[in-house]
Amino acid sequence: MQSQENGRAILSDSRSDFPGGFLPGLSIVIPVFNAELNLPELSARLKNVLNALGGDHEILFVDDGSRDESWQLITRLAQTDKAIRGFRMMRNYGQHNALLCGIREAKFDTTVTMDDDLQHPPEEIPMILAQLKDFDVVYGAPQQQTHGVFRNLASQITKLALQKTMGSETARHISAFRVLRTELRRGFETYHGPYVSIDVLLTWGTKNFGVLRVRHAARVRGASNYSVRKLLQHAMNMITGFTTIPLQLATWIGLAFTAFGFLVLCYVVTRYLIQGDVAPGFPFLASLIVIFSGAQLLALGVLGEYLARIHLRVMDRPSYSIRTTTDAN
Repeated sequence: MQSQENGRAILSDSRSDFPGGFLPGLSIVIPVFNAELNLPELSARLKNVLNALGGDHEILFVDDGSRDESWQLITRLAQTDKAIRGFRMMRNYGQHNALLCGIREAKFDTTVTMDDDLQHPPEEIPMILAQLKDFDVVYGAPQQQTHGVFRNLASQITKLALQKTMGSETARHISAFRVLRTELRRGFETYHGPYVSIDVLLTWGTKNFGVLRVRHAARVRGASNYSVRKLLQHAMNMITGFTTIPLQLATWIGLAFTAFGFLVLCYVVTRYLIQGDVAPGFPFLASLIVIFSGAQLLALGVLGEYLARIHLRVMDRPSYSIRTTTDAN
């Protein structure tokens, strides 16, 4: 059951409130993309941590259209360990779409999400789990960024956009390394849009977020799939896909230019009444035309972005589609 206390969503710990509630235990969700070299070490380290923690657990590898042997390796791992489950997507949908798939498939009441590149040390999981008693979602934020300057800058822009979307200061410290109460997925169980932001969707169930600084390992193999362009595109999708901020901004820009145009009109009329002539010069008039045309095109562009998203929702494109699972083997 959900209740409101001091403006925060507080979730009851009683599983009896939810028919068919989650089993006590831990689900690890990992989106996988071309990570065959990392999976053996990642799964071994995870098993060591999970065995030390005790209790029931599962590891969910979601293969997001890998072009290497990742799926074959996941299948072999699942055959040797019943706690490992694999899901193979029909194509590459994106990290957040793969995360959505894994979170929806999780069986246990606590879910951990992490990357497949070993930059999120599994050994940090117990520390983040310990913080969950006070929050509904806890992010394992890196102690320091290990990416390049432009990559870090793009990441900060994305987090600023996410802060505006989530309405939470915690958004500045988000990470793909997070622990959450699985029952939060009830808040977005009917969401089927093509653009997915897990962090935004989590705000549909709670505002009770926490952050813990953890070790962030350097990348040993491969390269990040998130380029500067992809990060900026993700920020754009978040803003136009989950908020009306651009529409509000376009409205304020329109009001500002309308007020500016009215002041220019007052100036021209006043000059005509006093001096008997009008403000000379084609450049002055051309500048006004360019300014107002630019404002109109900006507003039309914003409207076009929202219309495109409405069009995609009407098409009812799924967030993801599963080709096969290891459960079926």
